[in-house]
Amino acid sequence: MARILEHNSKALLKKHGVPVPEGAVAPTAAEAVAAAEKVGFPVVVKALVPAGKRGKAGAIRFAENAAEVASVASAMLGTTVSHYPVEQVLVERKLDIAREIYLSVTIDRVKRMPAIIAGSVGGMDVEEMAERHREALSFTHVDPMVGLPGFLAVGIWSELGLKENLLRQAAAITSRLYQLFTKYDATIFELNPLAITRDGQVVAAAAVLSIDEGSLYRQPELQGMCQAGSERAWRPLTALERHLVAVNEQEAYRGTARYTELDGGDIGFMCGGGGASLLLMDALIKAGGRPANYSEVGGNPTESKVYGLCKGVLAKPGVQGLFLAHNITSNTQ
Repeated sequence: MARILEHNSKALLKKHGVPVPEGAVAPTAAEAVAAAEKVGFPVVVKALVPAGKRGKAGAIRFAENAAEVASVASAMLGTTVSHYPVEQVLVERKLDIAREIYLSVTIDRVKRMPAIIAGSVGGMDVEEMAERHREALSFTHVDPMVGLPGFLAVGIWSELGLKENLLRQAAAITSRLYQLFTKYDATIFELNPLAITRDGQVVAAAAVLSIDEGSLYRQPELQGMCQAGSERAWRPLTALERHLVAVNEQEAYRGTARYTELDGGDIGFMCGGGGASLLLMDALIKAGGRPANYSEVGGNPTESKVYGLCKGVLAKPGVQGLFLAHNITSNTQ
């Protein structure tokens, strides 16, 4: 899966009729001040990184004037948030929020169909909401062959207590979000919070979008917005990981050969099957080995793809040997 940064996610939302705050991206403190003066004070300054819980990390700050924007942006730029370097900030007009609600579309992997999760409480993790405000959450499955009827979108928010104009706005945003989710082959599209302003507008205050990387070949509009393999990592991809993502994308119709670099280690790890490779990784560590990477081969990849992965595994400095194993698999189609 591939992540898309918030400003690009909001650009897609705006293009398809979902209200978002006015904002601009800035790579320097001076440009952040200029952006703030353009959108108008007060503003919110956000670190542009593909990571969640930025608020708890101090990577979302408010500013009332140019001096505060300069101070906040200077403090953010050049730092790291969840291992990701902050190279740009997003400066947006601060919304006058009366209430925060929650909306996302994702895939229910048990039922194998899209699911809409809506909540009358927003601004926190959905897991935390499920634990603390279970009654405030709504789960609705959507038949992908039928789509999301308008009455179903209205029903979701009616049951959560919205009425009249707010109900109409939230239902319209839900319908558009589902359309975007399917159009862009997303794995999740989350608006948290979906803000209700004091003047009665429903606005996407924050957005998280991840795309199925296997679909990028048919998403030319997203080229340059996302990086394949980024959602599997907890930090920016290394040069070797980026190279092996390119190897994996060769002959993409057949099999996968994934690679994650680990700190230290002197044993190259190259095993087959998702569950089998995890089991073998645990066994290697339990036996005292120090793997230099994790890799997974599956789906009957081509010889050239496996060869490219093997070369990459052995290319990491410090690797002294190769741990190679594979499960017994039938790839008969």
